[in-house]
Amino acid sequence: MTDILIEGGEALLAGEFVETSLRIEDGEIGAAGARHGRASLGLDASGLKVLPGIIDLHGDAFERQMMPRAGVDFPADVALYDSDRQAIGNGITTVFHATTWSWEPGLRSADNARLLLEAIETMRPQLAADTRFHLRQETYNLDAEAEIRQWLSDGRVDLFAFNDHMDSTVANLTKPQKRSRMVERTGLSGEAFDALVARVVARADEVPASIARLAEAARSADVRMLSHDDDSAEMRKTFRGMGVKIAEFPVNEETACAAAEAGDAIVFGAPNVVRGGSHTGWTRASDMIAKGLCSVLASDYYYPAQLLAAFRLVADGVLPLAAAWDLISAGPARAAGLSDRGVLAEGCRADIILVDDEKPLRPRIVAVIAAGRLVHFTDASRLIHSPVARREAVAAE
Repeated sequence: MTDILIEGGEALLAGEFVETSLRIEDGEIGAAGARHGRASLGLDASGLKVLPGIIDLHGDAFERQMMPRAGVDFPADVALYDSDRQAIGNGITTVFHATTWSWEPGLRSADNARLLLEAIETMRPQLAADTRFHLRQETYNLDAEAEIRQWLSDGRVDLFAFNDHMDSTVANLTKPQKRSRMVERTGLSGEAFDALVARVVARADEVPASIARLAEAARSADVRMLSHDDDSAEMRKTFRGMGVKIAEFPVNEETACAAAEAGDAIVFGAPNVVRGGSHTGWTRASDMIAKGLCSVLASDYYYPAQLLAAFRLVADGVLPLAAAWDLISAGPARAAGLSDRGVLAEGCRADIILVDDEKPLRPRIVAVIAAGRLVHFTDASRLIHSPVARREAVAAE
């Protein structure tokens, strides 16, 4: 593996920015400031921020690569490779593909969930980002329970979330535009979709017991769990009691407060920060961040959003960059139990990005190093071969 020396940048070390060098050896970060010895590759980071790679706990933008238009499908491996390039190009070095397995056919069907999991497992060695499987189980998806429990037991699931969109599905049946999108996604006729929803809703009494069994299976497999769109402190308490300690997109401040008081991780969407509010009209993420009610920002449906959100928080005076970056690096690492990344520290996995932040609100990724490999680079003038040797030669003149 190529040894790399990053020189001249402002590195985020222990919560502060320090101009120093960083050495990468055998896929890990060496001691900051280390200049001894030779490196096969040098990067001139002058004027750039040197930051831990972004960790995305919840991103489903890959769905657009799988189905860019309703009824238009592309193979899972093609979609995954394209999504990997997008993630890496936006500084995301660890990505959890948030895969929804619903009771509906089409994009979020059982077949697609299986195809995507198999593609991730097969393609991991070829992908630049550390690619993981975040399974989002629609709680009314009762027929899938046995297979999901087996996946958990077999160690095939990296994060497991409980989703319940049934109330909104039923409500949207009377809204022509939203109903049309739901029906198109499934490939069913309108009448067949209505009949399917009626059959699924009729089994509502079976849902709580299924949630409890799946939570027990996840606990036994030591898989961390999330609950999605919690709408009350009581709902959050119920899920916490089952070991679900990550609150994903709580819909109001009361619920976020309850989660924070209990020490739960709290996830909001980075697009919410970038756009200045939720597209659903729910909680404004930047307000929650200002009140200390958010520990993780996820890309949600737009891979560039995490990088943009961190710098938007700085520009808006909500947080300094070190604290804002914690929301997309160390915070997600803590929530997911990834102790080897999220910070620039000796012995950690060498996931590092170089960012040009000269233009306000438009940070630009210059280089991405993932597990010690240079996987994305946009400025060849910053490439220095054998930098230590070059300095020694210059000094001797």
